[in-house]
Amino acid sequence: MKIHIRTKDQNAGFSLTEVVMSIAITATTFAGVIYGYVGTGVRAEWSAYSLAAQSLAMEGVEQARAAKWDPQAWPPVDELGVTNYTQVDQLDVPVSGQPILATNYVSITTVSTIPALRKLRADCVWMLISRPQNACGPFTNTVITYRAVDQ
Repeated sequence: MKIHIRTKDQNAGFSLTEVVMSIAITATTFAGVIYGYVGTGVRAEWSAYSLAAQSLAMEGVEQARAAKWDPQAWPPVDELGVTNYTQVDQLDVPVSGQPILATNYVSITTVSTIPALRKLRADCVWMLISRPQNACGPFTNTVITYRAVDQ
């Protein structure tokens, strides 16, 4: 039977270089996970604001669509008109602190007279200012639709 005697080199643990490198790799991994988590939260917040702005732009178009426009009636009715107007409203997102305001630019233009057709366009402009040091934007959500007579 052969007896194996361990030498001093075989009993040694990790070197300082190996320990420092493993800590650096672990710290880099955790930093990546935390950065990804924070980035996901920021993107989710941006998506919520964008969805609220899209809803506000759609609201502007729906208000224009609700106006009566029937040039073939007697007397002719045109509550829609060819015009531009602006609305400032709060985005419908839950916030603690100051509300997020957006400006809705609605424009109505004539596309053709025969057949009578108008273009309704709403541009909702907003900024992401939940973190004042990282304020970014402006962003624009746009809705465009066409409207014929009495529709």
